[in-house]
Amino acid sequence: MNKCGGLVIGMRKQERQKAIKDLLLQYSIDRQEDIVKLLKEQGIDVTQATISRDVKEMQLIKLPSSSGEYQYSLPTEKKLNSEKKLRNTLRNAYLSSRIQNELLLIKVSPGNGPVIASLIDQMHYEEIFGTLGDDDTVLVIAKSVDEAKAAQELVLGMTN
Repeated sequence: MNKCGGLVIGMRKQERQKAIKDLLLQYSIDRQEDIVKLLKEQGIDVTQATISRDVKEMQLIKLPSSSGEYQYSLPTEKKLNSEKKLRNTLRNAYLSSRIQNELLLIKVSPGNGPVIASLIDQMHYEEIFGTLGDDDTVLVIAKSVDEAKAAQELVLGMTN
């Protein structure tokens, strides 16, 4: 990877596609040109043709947004696979959970904490700020006390 005037040149495809994915999670993007512009703002120099190939390879789709306009989105199948994996893992590993303020502490069978934390992160739940996972514990950091309760209900619903 080379830097030229603050721009990153020759970024690996995998890194660039992760940057695109991150942008889609942060912004409502409806044109490939907007992806190019946002990447350039991050110091990543890329052509619209490269973004076009990335859009095809990443299987990005355009879905209606809440405003009725269309925007790029990640394929829903990956989210469904993550939810299925999360549900299955929780069914087999969940032991208990408790809440303190915005924090939800989930106790799981040894070895399952990192996997569950990662799967929860992949789901991009609106009420969850982030997670930490160790061997047998997952700490879910919610955005509010009510959202911590909602996250606990979500987890409990997946254990049945």
